Amino acid sequence: MLSTYDSQWFESYGGCDGVVDGDTCETEQRFAADGYFPRHMSPRENPFYLDLPFDDVNDPEAFAMRGSVIPWAGQPQYAGSVDDPDVSLMKNRWVQLRNGSRVCYGQIEDAGPGEYHDAAYVFGANDARPANTRYGGAGLDVSPALNGCLGFTELDGDSDRVDWAFVDDSAVPDGPWLRLVTTSGVQ
Repeated sequence: MLSTYDSQWFESYGGCDGVVDGDTCETEQRFAADGYFPRHMSPRENPFYLDLPFDDVNDPEAFAMRGSVIPWAGQPQYAGSVDDPDVSLMKNRWVQLRNGSRVCYGQIEDAGPGEYHDAAYVFGANDARPANTRYGGAGLDVSPALNGCLGFTELDGDSDRVDWAFVDDSAVPDGPWLRLVTTSGVQ
């Protein structure tokens, strides 16, 4: 319901990405037959989203180092924004996620869990483990759509594991994750 990059995430997304139960939004299982899209609402942004523990806008430590740790920060489309606190170099970036033989793609729409400047885990070259010690030591969270696509057995499990990597837009293959692509900026 909240996102570090969008103060109105619930409204921007289009509502509850699951099932409303009283005053709460509960996770719902997603299925290939529906393209892993929500069954009870129509999202306005990509339901294939995730977070990584590097908030390059709101965390002062992450913001200060983003120009030197984010690999694409020097590319022409990003270089002019490195010092702009109103622009994220992370939001909407594509990530490939793998669980065994299942490969899915999602866009970064939040930061966390539990840590917000874990550059060694997010950008490191030595397969660093997450600094986060909460939530089973999670290094990222995935949306219900990615949860279903990756074939996880639990909806909100903290023992699921994935391999992941950043990918450029041009490397994202056709799939349900391209049905609705998020392009909105920080708000």
